Amino acid sequence: MRLDGKVALITGGGTGIGAAVAERFVAEGAKVCVTGRRAELLDKMVKSLPADTAVACAGDVSEPDDAQKMVDTTVKFGGKLDILINNAGIEGMGAVVDLPLEEWQKVIDINLTGCFLMMKYAIPHMIKAGGGSVVSMSALSGLRGLPTMPAYSAAKGGLQSLTTQSAIDYGPAKIRCNIVAPGPIRTDIFEEVFGHIAAGLCISNEEAFKRIEDVVPIRAIGTPADVAALCCFLASDDSKFITGATIVIDGGAAMVDPVGKVLGDCVAAIMAGK
Repeated sequence: MRLDGKVALITGGGTGIGAAVAERFVAEGAKVCVTGRRAELLDKMVKSLPADTAVACAGDVSEPDDAQKMVDTTVKFGGKLDILINNAGIEGMGAVVDLPLEEWQKVIDINLTGCFLMMKYAIPHMIKAGGGSVVSMSALSGLRGLPTMPAYSAAKGGLQSLTTQSAIDYGPAKIRCNIVAPGPIRTDIFEEVFGHIAAGLCISNEEAFKRIEDVVPIRAIGTPADVAALCCFLASDDSKFITGATIVIDGGAAMVDPVGKVLGDCVAAIMAGK
C-alpha cells in the first residue's frame, strides 16, 4: 500500500474531494484526521471508515487556535504527521465593484490564510518526522481568472505562490509542497457555483453541466475520486522528486476553457437583462 504507516491531516474532509481523499488514504494504509466546520459531517465520515483509522476535529482553518488544534489532534492520534492536504475552501461570486469587503475577506481568510496557518503548524512536525508532503488544492482559476470570481481567483493565485515559496524554503528538510488544480469536478462547491450560473442563463443545473461536458476533451466532468488518486500519488514516496509543481486535473478543460465560456455566457445574459 502506497501510504502504509503514514499519518495525514485533511482539511475540508467531511464531504466532496476531502472525503474522497480520506477514503483513498485509509485504503492505502494511512491514518487520517479529517477536519472541517461541520462536526456532524466529520463524525459521519469517520464512522464510515474502518475502526481506528480516522479521527475528526471540527474547526475553522482561518482561526489560528483551531488550526493548531487540528495539528495537535492529528499528532496525538497518529503519533506523528507526514501529510497535509489543504482542501478546505469556499467560493465567493461578484465582480470587484459588487463584491462586499466582508465576503472578499472571508474567502481570502479561508482559502489562503487557512492554508498558511495549517502549513505553519504542520511543517514543524513533518520536520521531526524526517520529511513530509503538503498538497494544496488550487483550481484552474489560480492559473487564470474566471468571470465574477476575483476573491476566489486571488486566493488560489496566492496559494500557488505560497506553495512555491514553501517548496524552496523547506525542501532541504525533505518537505515537498505541491498544488493540485482541479477543473470541473462535481463537488458541492461546483454545483453551487453552477447553480448560480444556470439561474443567470435561465437553464437547469443539468443543462449547465451538459454544456461543459460537451466541450471538455474527455467529454465528462470529473469526480472527487479522480482528484483523490492524484493526491495519493503526491502524498506517497512515488512522487519523492516532485516539489513546487502544479498539476492540473481537468480532463483537458484548460485547453478549451469550457468553464470560463459558460461563466462568460452567464455574465453576458445578466448584462443583457435576462
